[in-house]
Amino acid sequence: MTNMEDTLRLAVGVMGNAAALLLFASPILTFSRVIKKKSTEEFSCVPYILALLNCLLGTWYALPVVSHGWENFPVVTVCGLGILLEISFIIIYFWFASAREKMKVAIAMTLVIVIFCTTSLISAFALHDHHHRKLVAGSVGTVVAVAMYASPLVVVKQVFHTKSVEFMPFYLSFFSFLSSSSWMTYGLLSHDPFLTTPSLVGCPLSILQLMLYCKYRKRGVLMEEPDKKDLEKNFRKSKQSELAIEDGTDGKS
Repeated sequence: MTNMEDTLRLAVGVMGNAAALLLFASPILTFSRVIKKKSTEEFSCVPYILALLNCLLGTWYALPVVSHGWENFPVVTVCGLGILLEISFIIIYFWFASAREKMKVAIAMTLVIVIFCTTSLISAFALHDHHHRKLVAGSVGTVVAVAMYASPLVVVKQVFHTKSVEFMPFYLSFFSFLSSSSWMTYGLLSHDPFLTTPSLVGCPLSILQLMLYCKYRKRGVLMEEPDKKDLEKNFRKSKQSELAIEDGTDGKS
């Protein structure tokens, strides 16, 4: 690489860092609501668990054990901060989740630990050159990163059903688009397919989510209004019950 390419790559890496940090921090508003309502409602923990695994694998991939020196230092910094944020979000979700959801989170976190430990141990001890280490760690990381960018699609079915984007946060989709487009550029400048490929998938998926948000953002969940006749019927029943109780009381006295 020339000095100009190195400078451009570093600049794009800094922008990618900022965009990724905003992506990882975007659920803060969501979890403020969870804490306030003391309920996870219809929110899914899947995007945050996948984001945690992506950050763990991204940090490992960018360390000198796998990469050549500190060539991917920007990846280490943002993924390190991402690990702290995602762990915080998962803990909050787990605290306020139902027993069934807690079980799902526990199983998913066990899988995260198994996948990360297996990948890091194989690439560190079974392989003895950077090329093969990057191949293994990068391949696993690519699959996880693609899944992370696609994870908000879990709620797309709900969006179509309810015609509401209440549980598909705008900032998560918007910063996902900024992050994926920035890291796609960084990967192209670095000639690194493992950094480019996930973003090639993440970018159009993020655009799809933003299009859905624009379409349904002004629509709320339609609630059925109670029938006026039913209200009157229930009111008459309650009055009859009250009169029956009063008659019974008078009879006893």
